[in-house]
Amino acid sequence: MGDPTQQYHDWEPGIASSGLAWTMPVSASSLSVDPGTGEARLAVSNAAVPDFHDGFSAIFGGGPDPIPGHVSFDVRWAGHGDVQRIHDDTFGFEGRFVAGPATISFTASNDGDNVIYTSDPDGQFNPGPEENGAGSPAVGHERNGIFF
Repeated sequence: MGDPTQQYHDWEPGIASSGLAWTMPVSASSLSVDPGTGEARLAVSNAAVPDFHDGFSAIFGGGPDPIPGHVSFDVRWAGHGDVQRIHDDTFGFEGRFVAGPATISFTASNDGDNVIYTSDPDGQFNPGPEENGAGSPAVGHERNGIFF
């Protein structure tokens, strides 16, 4: 994470009164998934989300008033990589996942402003286990809770 005092935009849906953070409903047609191959796509266009200015204002309030804005994004998982099966009795979780590279394109703007912020397609990379221990992007099926 960079210096938070240098953050000027934070487009996100906010935190619901229930405590559910940074999620928003999207149309079922926005998502396509093939767990067998690991291919998937989440494409959302022109979703209304406020710009909270920075993460601290979004979480704790007290900063500038949020500005109405809109975002669009297209996340693609290519799949066709190694298959990983996970079974964890401690946390009651199991699944089968197909790894593969993922990319995202993203645009954001504030209403009434003609500046559009766009992701850099050449600046993308997929962190692997050697970078952060999180593994590669993957798509699959999982079971947990009472379905475990």
